[in-house]
Amino acid sequence: MTALEHSDSIVIAASPDAVYALVSDVTRTGEWSPICQECWWNDGGSADVVGSTFTGRNVTADRTWETVSTVAVAIPGTEFAWLVGDSFVRWEYTLEAIDENSTQLTESWLFTEQGIEYFHTKFGDRAQEEIEIRRTAALDGIPRTLAAIKAIVES
Repeated sequence: MTALEHSDSIVIAASPDAVYALVSDVTRTGEWSPICQECWWNDGGSADVVGSTFTGRNVTADRTWETVSTVAVAIPGTEFAWLVGDSFVRWEYTLEAIDENSTQLTESWLFTEQGIEYFHTKFGDRAQEEIEIRRTAALDGIPRTLAAIKAIVES
């Protein structure tokens, strides 16, 4: 089993700190994500504390489900990352200043080897089909998410 990954980038006319302030505010995720409709912090957690957890409510045409994620990296203006479930998937935003008023924002998705193994245990013969659904969602969702974040920050 090999991890699956995908990333894409966009340039936003704003400072890395301004972009980071938005993407690290998980309570706003529903404004830009095509699948994750809502997130909330658990037990007083916050974006600036590695180890804080939040719950996300995801909605597709086929189902609605919730996941618990843990903040893995929180470096203002540079990187915000979280792990879904028991380190099954890693989502990450990295920010690179192009100049004082422009930022390259990269969103990355990594479906870990642990996640793939978990899916094989959970879904058995349907595991590859379920994994492909998640891969397709990431390939489609990342550019849409980045475009929506850009529109929000630049408005």
